[in-house]
Amino acid sequence: MSTTNTTNHIGRKICRIRELRGMKQEALAFELGVSQQAVSNMERSAEIEASLLAQVAEALGVTPEAIENFDEEAVFNIINNTFTSHDTSTLNAINIHPTFNPLDKLIEAYEENKRLYERLLEAEKSKVEYLERLLKDK
Repeated sequence: MSTTNTTNHIGRKICRIRELRGMKQEALAFELGVSQQAVSNMERSAEIEASLLAQVAEALGVTPEAIENFDEEAVFNIINNTFTSHDTSTLNAINIHPTFNPLDKLIEAYEENKRLYERLLEAEKSKVEYLERLLKDK
């Protein structure tokens, strides 16, 4: 028989969301314009003012409601049920869409190679002309 803890500790929820986002207390403090100690104190408090909660939510990139309704167990259940190593359905869902067209990059490289070759050819022609003038002057 399991018992569930129904405490609504906003500070802990902010801490877990911050950690899941890979953000340090210093980074959140910088975003909020407060000290790291203020963020630490905020994460230890069970209740937070609505205006501060809105600022924190914006800094974390979530809504205030997402912080209030955050359930860590549900998050990990979703992650564990979605990303398993036993099936390839998640691998098939991953699509790589580069932000550039590889063919355009190939054409750019070809054009640059062509320009360099033409410059080299011009340099060789001028060198041959210079050497011919030297031979003619002798």
